[in-house]
Amino acid sequence: MRKYFYKIVLLLACFGVTICEAQVNTADTTLKKVDTNTVAAAPAETATDTIVATQKKAFEPNPKKAGMYSALLPGAGQFYDHKYWKIPVIYAGIATAVYFIQYNYSKYSDYHTAYINRISNPYYTDKYSNVYSITDIKTLQDDYKKYLDLTVLATGIGYVLQILDAVVYAYLKNFDVSRDISFHMHAIPTEAGTTAGLVVYFK
Repeated sequence: MRKYFYKIVLLLACFGVTICEAQVNTADTTLKKVDTNTVAAAPAETATDTIVATQKKAFEPNPKKAGMYSALLPGAGQFYDHKYWKIPVIYAGIATAVYFIQYNYSKYSDYHTAYINRISNPYYTDKYSNVYSITDIKTLQDDYKKYLDLTVLATGIGYVLQILDAVVYAYLKNFDVSRDISFHMHAIPTEAGTTAGLVVYFK
């Protein structure tokens, strides 16, 4: 009887050891699978991080820098804003302004000299002697002086406008112009009770 009892105990002990070994082996297999999945996922995560890091950030110009560059050199602010097509337009305007300033100044200087000479010597002869009277020369002198002043004024306005253009574009480039206009109804508790109201959010 004792022999059978010992045999049964020995069989149960062997069975228990077998079960423990099976569980240990199962756990080791599971851990190996987890480690394998982690290692396999690591390169994917690294690749994703690399892609995100290499993505070029959208250019956001600084309005102060754009204005400063345009003030120092006309067209430099537009170059900074990446609006390259505006640079030829600006310099075409500058060339036109320089031409008219030089032309009007030359005419004013010519008529002014003739007028001074006529006043100093009524019998003074020049290329306008048989063409214009002293009154005509005075009128032409005043007209070209006015044209010269207007040209200089227009040039100054154009200079300021190209600075404002660079600054305004830099502001608008960073301005949120998304079309996400949402409408929400919210309960608003008040002293009179719960009511409905319209709330507009500005970013």
